[in-house]
Amino acid sequence: MSLFGLPKWIYPHLFKNKKFQDLTSQEIESLKKAISGFRSEAPDVSVVIPAWNEENNIYRTLSSLAASQSRYKIEIVVVNNNSTDGTQAVLDSLGVRNYVQPVQGTPFARQMGLEKARGKYHLCADSDTFYPPDWIDLMVAPMVKDAGIAGVYGNYAFIPPENQGRFGLWLYEQFAGMMIQIRKKNREYLNVYGFNMGFVTETGRSTGGFKVSGSRVYANIVGSDYENEAEDGRMALNLKTAGNLKMVSDSKAKVFTSPRRLLDDGSIFNAFLNRAKRQAKGMRDYLS
Repeated sequence: MSLFGLPKWIYPHLFKNKKFQDLTSQEIESLKKAISGFRSEAPDVSVVIPAWNEENNIYRTLSSLAASQSRYKIEIVVVNNNSTDGTQAVLDSLGVRNYVQPVQGTPFARQMGLEKARGKYHLCADSDTFYPPDWIDLMVAPMVKDAGIAGVYGNYAFIPPENQGRFGLWLYEQFAGMMIQIRKKNREYLNVYGFNMGFVTETGRSTGGFKVSGSRVYANIVGSDYENEAEDGRMALNLKTAGNLKMVSDSKAKVFTSPRRLLDDGSIFNAFLNRAKRQAKGMRDYLS
């Protein structure tokens, strides 16, 4: 991958300029066949994805996950969080194991996924993110090797909008990477994001799961990282009561996600500025 480009593995899953309804029957059958290899009835690893109105995104995520190269038995589970578009039809067409969570909010969707998961290890994914072929095994490896590791989290990068370059996003990622290192000692839970994290399933359940005091909803993102308590940070704090967190820094585990949450601030520059201001305010807590 070039400094500002995308890795080669991602291109087969982009389906550029195609909505799900634009896919050919051959493309759908190919996707369905690939996904069928990730429906283990006795999985080692559960990959769980919440989805709300992701009809034209989630099949791309599923395509990337279905290209995983893993030594483990895997199940992919999607929790449809009360979608009003064609998300459910997409899941049914592709033969994905799924459940409907009618209570709106990502904490409820992720909690249902945790309750339904059957794997010893639980990986959290998002329906607007692409996962490299080695992601599953690299994320699970620290927990397999060391029983003292209760949870893991990884690096991420952004996919540029159509006809735009990655330079501005790359600069933002450098800033985010710097903040990750600063927060690691005293506020590591703030580094853990739901689209790229994992934990020992039973530990996640026994320490409190994704249950939070408020209810973060998918649209509650404009102008801030989150206004209510985030379920991923809460899970990270819960996990730390049972063991350590481990950052998976291998470049082969880096996921690529949509920049739409950044663009809700109006531009990459605005997103950078707004987050830099907030991080500056919290710097004393990060270092103390």
